[in-house]
Amino acid sequence: MAAAAAATTTISHSSLISALYSNNQLPTATSISKNNTTLIVNNKKRICGTSVITIKNYMNGRRRRRSGVVCSAASSSSAPPSVNLPKALLFDCDGVLVDTEKDGHRISFNDTFAEKELGVTWDVDLYGELLKIGGGKERMTAYFNKVGWPEKAPKSEEERKEFIASLHKRKTELFMTLIEKKLLPLRPGVAKLIDQALGNGVKVAVCSTSNEKAVSAIVSFLLGPKRAEQIQIYAGDVVPRKKPDPAIYLLASSTLGVDPSSCVVVEDSAIGLAAAKAAGMKCIVTKSGYTAEEDFLNADAVFDCIGDPPEERFDLSFCGSLLEKQYVS
Repeated sequence: MAAAAAATTTISHSSLISALYSNNQLPTATSISKNNTTLIVNNKKRICGTSVITIKNYMNGRRRRRSGVVCSAASSSSAPPSVNLPKALLFDCDGVLVDTEKDGHRISFNDTFAEKELGVTWDVDLYGELLKIGGGKERMTAYFNKVGWPEKAPKSEEERKEFIASLHKRKTELFMTLIEKKLLPLRPGVAKLIDQALGNGVKVAVCSTSNEKAVSAIVSFLLGPKRAEQIQIYAGDVVPRKKPDPAIYLLASSTLGVDPSSCVVVEDSAIGLAAAKAAGMKCIVTKSGYTAEEDFLNADAVFDCIGDPPEERFDLSFCGSLLEKQYVS
């Protein structure tokens, strides 16, 4: 006998958003208050001009996953009064603010290698593998340790550290030139979400393994000086251990004076997600070019981007809804 089909309930978009923003229960078949319930949005369509969402619930033991909830019904800069907003919104930089890796950092690394005549080129696929290592200096060191150091590289460990540091410094200079020329755009919805946070008194910070100068350039040139002066930056070697270690997120919450449990992180990679969750924070993943196929099962929500209206995926109110009890498992 065939297994019974999973229960399906269709509710209006506004009803779903209202339920998410309050302690109200969704209809029985779509309740998200159960510890072992998975909420999956399968499709979005329009009936008689009203946006509706079809939701299926599957029991999956200890974990639940939500993907694709589109919160266009709550896109204003002011959150509903009942929403518990996060105390801080923490962004990764590369892949979250800007999809920098393939046509930004990778190109800058290769140009640096060419300038120094090292005979090294990182193609798109190889660089994707190297991104599993947090930090540019660490990435180069691991690569050379595996394939062999260039003939022009020094022999002693201490001199090699200086060699790597000099390569990374030049790479950062080349990368900053790309940013200053605005050749790499912000990802959709980034400026909107930051404006919503700042407008509602939510602290905003960027937490990245990248060089501090490179991160500052992205924030200043692409988000503009008015936003930049309100955004804290934690980057590079500000902590001794990089992602997936939670150190940078714990430093941010401590410095900002907020509890980790009241922070929401926006990440794009598995190592960034691991860092955020190890810090005890909620984490939304916005997939980027290199991370689309990574495992984000532990994320609190997963989207392809933040999005601007009318293609908005989520907003500040949705970030706040992640802190509500019905999302705790």
